[in-house]
Amino acid sequence: MSKRKSFSPEFKREAVRLMETSQKVPADLARELGVRRNQLYKWKERLMKQGEGAFPGSGRKSGGANEVAQLRRELERIKEERDILKKAAAYFAKELK
Repeated sequence: MSKRKSFSPEFKREAVRLMETSQKVPADLARELGVRRNQLYKWKERLMKQGEGAFPGSGRKSGGANEVAQLRRELERIKEERDILKKAAAYFAKELK
């Protein structure tokens, strides 16, 4: 018997958004996301009825769109810091010569 999958609220919201905005057939989208087609419709109905409070549980961390955007911002910040440190190291290395 297999374990029941659980998904984060962000994943569910993003799946519903994709179902509404994508040109893909819901069955194909569901297959790509690894969920059942009828589950997408249930999430959509629940989101329409309950709004932002639709998915209060923590679920599994699936790397939702919000999390990905946050990671991208942090990566950009780290790259900027790296560039500043490289310039500082080059400056001080030149001064030591």
